[in-house]
Amino acid sequence: MRLKISARKSDLARLQAYMVGDALKEKNPHLEIEYRFKESLGDKNLTDPLWQIPEKGVFTEDFYGELIRGETDMVVHSWKDLPTEHKSDTVIAATLPRADQRDLLLLKKTHFEKIQQTKALRVFSSSPRREYNLTDFFKTHLPFSLESVRFESVRGNIPTRLRKLLENPEVDGLIVAKAALDRLLVARQDEFQEVRHQLRSYLSHLDWAVLPLSINPNAAAQGALAVEIMAKRPDLEALLKDIHDESTFHCAQKERTWLASFGGGCHQKIGVAVLSRPYGEITFLKGLTDQGQVLNTRTLTPNHSVPRFPAEQLWSSEVRAERLPLSPTPLAPHLNALYVARAEAWPEGLKSPGFVWTAGLKTWKNLAQKGIWVHGCAESLGEQEDARLDVLAGRSLHWAKLSHEEGFETSSENLPLVATYRLQPLGTLASVTNKECFFWNSGSQFLHAIQEAPEILKKHHACGPGNTYKVLRAYMEKHNAFDPARLNIFLDQEDWRQQCTK
Repeated sequence: MRLKISARKSDLARLQAYMVGDALKEKNPHLEIEYRFKESLGDKNLTDPLWQIPEKGVFTEDFYGELIRGETDMVVHSWKDLPTEHKSDTVIAATLPRADQRDLLLLKKTHFEKIQQTKALRVFSSSPRREYNLTDFFKTHLPFSLESVRFESVRGNIPTRLRKLLENPEVDGLIVAKAALDRLLVARQDEFQEVRHQLRSYLSHLDWAVLPLSINPNAAAQGALAVEIMAKRPDLEALLKDIHDESTFHCAQKERTWLASFGGGCHQKIGVAVLSRPYGEITFLKGLTDQGQVLNTRTLTPNHSVPRFPAEQLWSSEVRAERLPLSPTPLAPHLNALYVARAEAWPEGLKSPGFVWTAGLKTWKNLAQKGIWVHGCAESLGEQEDARLDVLAGRSLHWAKLSHEEGFETSSENLPLVATYRLQPLGTLASVTNKECFFWNSGSQFLHAIQEAPEILKKHHACGPGNTYKVLRAYMEKHNAFDPARLNIFLDQEDWRQQCTK
């Protein structure tokens, strides 16, 4: 069987077409593929910001015509480029597993002192979504005490935009889709060798931070590939079914449905990210609609129903403990990346070993105010969230965790603990035995509480999706008290109260 696959002619678009073709050939070794590459309207107009170009589908509509005329069998798109309006004569028949859907800030290392002195940041990005969602974040989460942030339009492919950044003495940084840069950096085909080396050269002059989805949700379907075919091609549907990733498809479709509900289009100041996790589906929605409605929601839809109680039967813990500093063990020479559980875990005088990742946004902000460059965070979703930094770093990262001395219960060979403080619990658990549902902010606090009031063990418990859940579950399993209906995950205390109150 011989197939024609079409895509734009940029490096990234060609690479993405090859990814689909290689996946198909892996399942069908005798398949013959002809690739067809050409410029789209969006490639020809590199002057106007995309949101100002009146035509919809500026990167995709030309290829729709090829499908209709039978000139090609399938088109590989970056799914975020497709208009949200439904077409009846074509379908998205497959997508590969999603790349990193987050945005990436790239900043010139030589401009750090200038930014610190002027307290002003100038960033290349043509996205209204990024400008709306990131302006205030940059003022508080970068180590510069910024007073102003200015966004400026830029067009071109990834290497072109990086070159424009490095050649412009007035602009400090650039925001790109991380998926695009990651894919180009790992491209194995010989034809991409030059662009790989070029990108590595550019990155040597830049520092970077992976931007959090809760602050800056991605453009709908960013990081996902869409394989478009004619609707009446059951032969191609059967072929593509073998490489289709349903989870990616589901999340990307949900994001596009959200965007379409507000009018769709890249002119929108709206980002939406849908994440599928073992415990449920997380949705981040943030921005400003054309009608002036402010959007800012962070929700978890659990995989199963959760119990509800009268408000007076709920009890939530705060981490009531005195933090006593320890003399930390020096970092092993091979460790080049730190996962920081709380800002208090960073001891005075510690120099960054290279890469810094924090448990949440609060820790990121506190470290930035100490002058520490943070490369991103787990957004309070737990250590199990993959930072996905090795490709950008250009090498394997060897991590250590800065936390309190009882953080050992979730440390491992891949994330050894460096204890920099210990917790001295404060207060007692008086008058909690009449409560029915407990929310824990800390695994160590749960362990202390269960010693003081063991009768609460068989009641209902809740926590976030990270290490606290691991601690609670391990303890309950050890004492034959684990019941999945009595241990539930929520994003935070507010989410827990909303979902568990009758």
